[in-house]
Amino acid sequence: MPTEKEKMLAGERYDPSDPELVAERERARELTRAYNRTDPGADGRRRELLDTLFGSIGESIVVEPPVRCDYGEQIHVGDDFFANFGCVFLDICRIEFGDRCLLGPGVQVYAATHSLDPAERAAGIEYGKPVTVGDDVWMGGQAVLNPGVTVGDRSVVASGAVVTEDVPAGVVVQGNPATVVREIDE
Repeated sequence: MPTEKEKMLAGERYDPSDPELVAERERARELTRAYNRTDPGADGRRRELLDTLFGSIGESIVVEPPVRCDYGEQIHVGDDFFANFGCVFLDICRIEFGDRCLLGPGVQVYAATHSLDPAERAAGIEYGKPVTVGDDVWMGGQAVLNPGVTVGDRSVVASGAVVTEDVPAGVVVQGNPATVVREIDE
């Protein structure tokens, strides 16, 4: 029988009150608290904390504090990654960023979701869907990626956009729900 963590990572319905998961969320809270208290210029310490918190990190990454996440270990970022102040990652499933991604302030990425059934929600059951962001993507401030979406290479997600469906490569999306407003010429 799979553990609650195995079910969570597989995108199946799981119980977040499982003691193993509670302990892992507490670990992430402690690491983000330490990260968010680092002094400006403490690049070495910040890298060390992110290397412990995130599942994998590339070369030359900057994450401006404060940052928040559920577990951290399902977050994977490529080379030359930049996340501005106040980003949130609900990483109950894998959240993956390619190389040269830029996130504006307050970007939120949700791999977590809940049932439409009120009884199941009331019981505390959750599930998730992975989120994937390609290379050379720019997400403007306060943009939101919902569970299960993919953003294609070279795309731009405008400030305040709420992405509910996959974004093709090489386009600009904006609005709520986000829609393609133009293609980006190479």
